[in-house]
Amino acid sequence: MERLRRTMMFVPGANAAMLRDAPLYGADSIMFDLEDAVSLKEKDAARTLVHFALKTFDYSAVETVVRINGLDTVGKQDIEAVVLAGVNVIRLPKTETAQDIIDVDEAITLVEESNQIPIGTTKMMAAIESAEGVLNAREIAQASTRLIGIALGAEDYVTNMKTKRYPDGQELFFARNMILHAARAAGIAAIDTVYSDVDNVEGLQAETNLIKQLGFDGKSVINPRQIPLVNAIYAPTEKEIQHAKEVIWAINEAEAKGSGVISLNGKMIDKPIVERAQRVIALAKAAKLISEEGM
Repeated sequence: MERLRRTMMFVPGANAAMLRDAPLYGADSIMFDLEDAVSLKEKDAARTLVHFALKTFDYSAVETVVRINGLDTVGKQDIEAVVLAGVNVIRLPKTETAQDIIDVDEAITLVEESNQIPIGTTKMMAAIESAEGVLNAREIAQASTRLIGIALGAEDYVTNMKTKRYPDGQELFFARNMILHAARAAGIAAIDTVYSDVDNVEGLQAETNLIKQLGFDGKSVINPRQIPLVNAIYAPTEKEIQHAKEVIWAINEAEAKGSGVISLNGKMIDKPIVERAQRVIALAKAAKLISEEGM
């Protein structure tokens, strides 16, 4: 089962206290931001701070992600610092073409090779934030074996589209679906954009329900208060958990009998049903609705 990414928490790279406390927030992934959240004069200090944090603090319970600057600025310095510190994932900002992915992949490989780190250890995620990026989403999603997901960056996207964010999210409908389909075709994760109105709980709830219904794996968040709500929405219901358990039990029983035919309540169980059941169980365990021994 793939890693859960219900919530990806943005943490400013220059904020030492948040870097230290990030593992306590309860997000599945924490993303240290060296790009938009850091002023130009703080870039070098933030890079050093994030490198130190990754080397010093215990992030073993979460996935660590760093949003780097573009390669045309200080991106290569960012890559070297975080790869050497052992980051799990490097997130590219403003990805518009497959070549953007290839260029960063090559830069990561150079650092890994130079430091005896197994090639491919460092994974990648791409943020799509423009019309060009959306239209190239399929090629972007398949550009590197390092790529574990693509994400929508809505604020830059709506600016590029000459519109703004609206409560119903209609301005993002096409982009969300393009990114989601590209991710599914490539077999990688799809992460939705942030909900920037941190005091609007009802709005966050409605948007998270929508993106879950569409099929997104999770959502970027910008405030620790948003994490419990998003995680709870992605948690399966008691009925869903029970059905998933029954599917898994049926599989185990069929395997014990050496039967190639699996059925439950008179209905055949095929691969998609099995995969959904496995994901429900994984989500239930992550939400602590069942124990690791619960199966």
